[in-house]
Amino acid sequence: MSLTLGSARLPGTDAVVDIELDGQRIRSVRPAGAEARGGEHLDLAGRWIIPGLWDNHVHFTQWSLAARRLDVAGAASARALAALVGERVRAGATEVTAFGFRDALWADAPTRAILDEVSGDVSVVAVSGDLHSAWLNSVALADHGLADHPTGLLREEAAFAVVRSLENVSVEVSDRWAAEAATEASRRGVVGIVDFEMAWNAEAWRRRVGGGLDALRVEFGIYPQHLERAAAEGLRTGEFLDGGDGLVRVGSFKVITDGSLNTRTAYCFDAYPGLGGDERYGLLTVPPDRLVPLLTRAREIGLTAAVHAIGDHANALALDALAAVGIAGSIEHAQLLAEGDLRRFGELGVVASVQPEHAMDDRGVADHFWAGRTGRAFMLRSLLDAGARLALGSDAPVAPLDPWVAMAAAVGRSRDGLPPWHPEQAISIADALDASTRSVIDVGAVADLAILDADPFAATVDELRVMPVSATLLSGRFTHSTL
Repeated sequence: MSLTLGSARLPGTDAVVDIELDGQRIRSVRPAGAEARGGEHLDLAGRWIIPGLWDNHVHFTQWSLAARRLDVAGAASARALAALVGERVRAGATEVTAFGFRDALWADAPTRAILDEVSGDVSVVAVSGDLHSAWLNSVALADHGLADHPTGLLREEAAFAVVRSLENVSVEVSDRWAAEAATEASRRGVVGIVDFEMAWNAEAWRRRVGGGLDALRVEFGIYPQHLERAAAEGLRTGEFLDGGDGLVRVGSFKVITDGSLNTRTAYCFDAYPGLGGDERYGLLTVPPDRLVPLLTRAREIGLTAAVHAIGDHANALALDALAAVGIAGSIEHAQLLAEGDLRRFGELGVVASVQPEHAMDDRGVADHFWAGRTGRAFMLRSLLDAGARLALGSDAPVAPLDPWVAMAAAVGRSRDGLPPWHPEQAISIADALDASTRSVIDVGAVADLAILDADPFAATVDELRVMPVSATLLSGRFTHSTL
């Protein structure tokens, strides 16, 4: 049975069209009212229609868990966060997991003693908003075999290990929360995600889709600890997990080569002000002598690469490694770049997988710790001008899983009433949509579509953030509709 979406507007044009779907694909796009055909007809009454949206970098399980944790994103100091924890403890919590703190500009340092004062014998773990650090009280440190840790503030792999251990709900509960998160994403016009959860994602997504989760397309990442398992199972980038034409594809091989700005571990050419010792330039967690063999092995078994690099030195080394190995792929984040490295993205065909909302979260931290270099931070316009291809994402739960939020940040470089931050690096809404979609509205294209109640090309930046989505279709099937 065919379905015609009648009287739809194409953003940025005066065109009003009827779009006929034949199952999973677009059969025709014709002027509205012309050649009426059989089948079901849905009058969109002049609503706007775009290809369905993708979030090209999420940690999906973490995103589904974050909504159920104590929100401490607004804490302006260590003691302010501790006060929020204390309220939860006094309310009778037997353990507290918090999420969202950003301590880079706090006047007081996070210590186990500050948390101990408010928590008693209740275990407390606070996960940073960038996922690269975790702050534990003495009870939680002992639970994780870290009773002798001097401060309770863990970074990078030590923090990742704690974060992974917090996924202690049952599979049934976790999958239910994931399904709820997928449904919520579809309400924002999302048809697909790239999931970089730090887990063996093939198993999780095979189970979820088998259990009925059908609101999203998924590409899942593979981490170094699972590389040989992927080889043994014959997983190759781009192939459907269970063969055929399903929803879940094998994604890229993910390697985290440095840390983050807020944790002051992004690996840079210049030292962080106020920091001394060997880590004053950040942390290079996977140096070239490890990265090149890993990427070589990934290429051998048919995987593309997704290399996490935030600092300018980490990005330079990542580009060197990708060039040396000759592997296709992306750099995830690409937040601070040397001017001479811009052209290499285009020359090497490396995708810049970027999260524009991070620039809004990090502008104050960047102005302090990357002072004098912020003109080279979050260089979206310069990357496009250098011939790079952008892929926009959220890094959820670091930012909301909502492509409209990412697009608004990319276009406006502003939030919360502040003036635009380095507006010379803003991109157009057309560029932002292109970097957030994977299909087109044309004959033969897959019918992954989002129907909007407003024209994104005429929206203000604030309006883009809350763009009303009245329906989402995945392969011609409604996953969300208020029509």
